[in-house]
Amino acid sequence: MTNLTGLPPRFLRTPEAADFLGLSSRTLEKHRTYGTGPAYRKLGGRVVYALDDLKAWADRGAVTSTSDPRGSVLPAKRHDSASVQAGRGRR
Repeated sequence: MTNLTGLPPRFLRTPEAADFLGLSSRTLEKHRTYGTGPAYRKLGGRVVYALDDLKAWADRGAVTSTSDPRGSVLPAKRHDSASVQAGRGRR
C-alpha cells in the first residue's frame, strides 16, 4: 500500500482498513456503529482510519486462551425478559 509519493498511506478508507484487518467492510461498519471498533476520523465527511489505530485495536484483541473474555469483541445482544416473553406465542 503506497500512494503517489511512494510513502505508505497515513489514513485508510473503510474498504482498505477492513482488508488490512482481514474483515469485511460491513463488519468494520458494524464495529463503528456499536463503538467496538478501532478509532476513526471523519475528514471532509469521509470515514478514515489511521494505521496506528488499526494496529492498536488489533493488538487489544490478542488473547492467549479461549476462556479469556477479551476474545469477544462485540457485546452480546441483551434481551430483557418482557420483550422475550412478548415475542413468545407470535408465529
